[in-house]
Amino acid sequence: ALRDSGQTQLQREGERLAALLESARARSRASGVPVRWQAVRGGFRFDGLPASSGLPTQWLDANTRAFVLAPVLLGPEPLIAPQTVVLSQASHPERRLQVGTDGLRPFAVLGAP
Repeated sequence: ALRDSGQTQLQREGERLAALLESARARSRASGVPVRWQAVRGGFRFDGLPASSGLPTQWLDANTRAFVLAPVLLGPEPLIAPQTVVLSQASHPERRLQVGTDGLRPFAVLGAP
């Protein structure tokens, strides 16, 4: 079966977000500085990292939306609380994907909520 290109794009965004969250988590642990991820209008941001960190702040697709109950806390402790980000597309809000961690394992795409 062929995958829907919109679902493929959402999967790509989820995998990218998981990698970015893990990168920021590693930087937080290495520097000892708390870092948090927040969804903002038109993208996202990493509070606690310098602007020159090189991490992107925009989605690959402008239709991508993220929903979280609270900012995602990424460290500096090696164990963090379980956290989940739900991604969807503005043009197809029924398409959803979760990215999360149990606090010990790395962030990963978890599938549909």
